[in-house]
Amino acid sequence: MVFPAPAIAFLLLTMLFPVAFTLYMSVQRWEFSALDPPTFIGLRNYADFLFNDARFWPSVARTFAFTLLAVAVETVLGVAIALIFNREFLGKGLIRTIFLFPMVATPVAIALVWATMFDPNLGVLNYFVEELGLPPVLWTSDADWVLPALALVDIWEWTPFITLITLAGLSSLPSEPYEAARIDGASPRQILWDLTLPMLRPTIVVAVLFRAIDALKTFDIIQVITQGGADFSSETLNIYAFQNAFNYYHLGYASAILVFFFMLVMGVSILLLRVRRAAE
Repeated sequence: MVFPAPAIAFLLLTMLFPVAFTLYMSVQRWEFSALDPPTFIGLRNYADFLFNDARFWPSVARTFAFTLLAVAVETVLGVAIALIFNREFLGKGLIRTIFLFPMVATPVAIALVWATMFDPNLGVLNYFVEELGLPPVLWTSDADWVLPALALVDIWEWTPFITLITLAGLSSLPSEPYEAARIDGASPRQILWDLTLPMLRPTIVVAVLFRAIDALKTFDIIQVITQGGADFSSETLNIYAFQNAFNYYHLGYASAILVFFFMLVMGVSILLLRVRRAAE
């Protein structure tokens, strides 16, 4: 225990200090642009964003809307693609490798590429839309389109993650139930719905758990592409905390929002873990 003690102490310090400092700042009023030191105000920051902030609860709703849309589509596509990759076909290894590329790319670089594609005048997406005879879409400037557009970026980047975990689950499934089902004359559709998917349920729930937690915290692609626009219609809780901290310099207020956000993510994680236990 003596030899790893310095490393353990360093890790604990680097993990605990930011949390403790954020909790301390959440009960302070500190305008970073002013010369005044932090002032203790108790739970007033929490009361302000819970009851008096017109932008707070809409940002919470957008956070959940983005997460539900992105994770739901990623789960359906990821499981479907994993079932395809679980079969043998020509070029399977190469195609699977190429398919996994978006997951290992830098999110900021991905966001910059998609921002160019979303451009209403020069973007390739509107080129295809116009080729179909439809009017061009203001992907990131229209309040009705911006959140689905951002979810599309997340879906493109992280569907391979669901696929990878599902493939691992498929490779660990026992072969005996399939042999028994074929002997009993079960059709491929019956094998899929009554055998494969039920046995895969714990694996899929784990994948959804990881992706839901990560999607709730999505910051980079939203900040790079829209910065919370248009007209705050893509301002999630992460973006709103960032705006308060580094644009408005309300560090105490932003810290309180982040504490609430941490509790929110923790609550969702506990809920999904209970779902996972129920699925086993």
